[in-house]
Amino acid sequence: MAVDRDVEALVSAVESLRGEVEQAVLPLDVPGRDEAATARRRLLDQLDDYVLPRLRSLDAPLLAVVGGSTGAGKSTLVNSVVGQTVSRTGVLRPTTTSPVLVHHPEDLTWFEDERILPGIARVTGRQTVEDQPGTVRLAASDTLPAGLALLDAPDIDSVVSANRELATQLLSAADLWLFVTTAARYADAVPWDLLRTAAERGTAVAIVLDRVPPEAVEEIRPHLFSMLREQGLPTAPIFSIPEVTLEEGLLPAWTFARLRDWLEALAGDSRARDIVVSQTLRGAVGSLSDRTRALVAASRAQQEAEDALVAAAREAFEVAHGRVADGMTDGTLLRGEVLARWQEFVGTGEFFRQVESTIARWRDRITAAVKGTPAPVDTLGEALHTGVAALLLANLEAATSDTVRSWRRLPGGPAVLAASPGLGSPSPEATAAVERLVRAWQGEVFDLVRTEGQGRRTNARVAAYGVNAIGLFLMLVAFAQTGGLIGAEVGIAGGTALLAQRVLEAIFGDQAVRDMATKARRRLLELADELYGQERGRFLAALATRTAPQDQASRLEAAGTRLAAVAR
Repeated sequence: MAVDRDVEALVSAVESLRGEVEQAVLPLDVPGRDEAATARRRLLDQLDDYVLPRLRSLDAPLLAVVGGSTGAGKSTLVNSVVGQTVSRTGVLRPTTTSPVLVHHPEDLTWFEDERILPGIARVTGRQTVEDQPGTVRLAASDTLPAGLALLDAPDIDSVVSANRELATQLLSAADLWLFVTTAARYADAVPWDLLRTAAERGTAVAIVLDRVPPEAVEEIRPHLFSMLREQGLPTAPIFSIPEVTLEEGLLPAWTFARLRDWLEALAGDSRARDIVVSQTLRGAVGSLSDRTRALVAASRAQQEAEDALVAAAREAFEVAHGRVADGMTDGTLLRGEVLARWQEFVGTGEFFRQVESTIARWRDRITAAVKGTPAPVDTLGEALHTGVAALLLANLEAATSDTVRSWRRLPGGPAVLAASPGLGSPSPEATAAVERLVRAWQGEVFDLVRTEGQGRRTNARVAAYGVNAIGLFLMLVAFAQTGGLIGAEVGIAGGTALLAQRVLEAIFGDQAVRDMATKARRRLLELADELYGQERGRFLAALATRTAPQDQASRLEAAGTRLAAVAR
């Protein structure tokens, strides 16, 4: 990227990316989510704190952030360069808890608004004993050349996590990072992690090696240079400051003269300043693609986790629905209470043994039954109602338990369940909903009997036996019919549905009975599907409150691709 090439288009592309990054959410607790959320926040910070402000104001003063480890002497160095105490020093750690931005009075307008560090409030005036968290203090100094500002940052290895986070954010807002370390701690791991990040992003870095014993200079500088070269920072200048006694809290001018001259040269030489700014800006913009891809990957991981949770819920309820279908045709509903009530309905168990095996004698018995007084149907109807309701509710409870069990094993699932404890069992309305469903289905079966019995002769037969009784016969047949075989032909409940089948055939005909049974069975499955869909919807609704938009990854990817094309 060249900073003088179509900057307006570049700003537009970065703004578009920034909008997508800001909208991106990672709500599901999947592996790597916390790291991705931190990376997203830091990416957003750098876009707001550095990339966009610098692109919009290429002629703004160069901002050098002074960072380093605890006790490295950062504040003392800043005070010494400025020639007065602008940042508090001391032996208590951490000393700098709120950053101090030192600037030339003529440059105040560049820093008093939210051009950079928009999330941090500005305060002015003298340093106080108590810092104000969440603020940056502006300190004007005539001794600092115009075109250059120094920002004293908190310790990068502070014992206070908020200070560490702020230090990292401020370093990402820098045109130039002045890394201050000591002869005793220059090889510590924490600062080198940040230096590697600076190298990866192309940030301009200068090293200030503080408190160096004179006899150790020739040993430490070559080693430090070797480390910088290994970490991709071979051109980073090194400024050594010897271990000396402070004069009224400041370093003697001769100890940091080379550093001060270099800083003044950057401020006064527009070409040198532009080289530093261009290097850091080019590196920052260039890093956006890789950092966006990482966020895209995290977004896809969110979507994959959501898809897996949705699939688990759907599978559990589909399996339950299949068990309902099996239970309707495997004879389960024709045993126990239903069988007992059916036997009461037709007389006694002895009734079946007296029935002749020929169809003619079946019809004789049916005719006699039709001409006689029908037995009460209430107990048989209630037994069927109870059996169907129990079948639906048992499988609903199983589907709920299976979904919960699966979600507890899947990424993101435990947190969703914890946020919605009611998912552990069917909804409080489920039992009542099942009762309503079964009664509604029975009513539809009775309506089907009425519709099919519209012919005069057929209607008379239905009326003789009663719509409810014929409807119950149809339910029995619907629950016994499977693969074209019925009743005793498949050994279901000792022939429970066989008499019902013959009754219906005598009234409606064989094919009509089969069609009616199919319709009744299909309708019950449709109602069950609706009920199970509502209960499954509770899981999906709870999940929907903790999921990212489905097109989040593609939008981020498109914004990153556009930026890469413009920045080329």
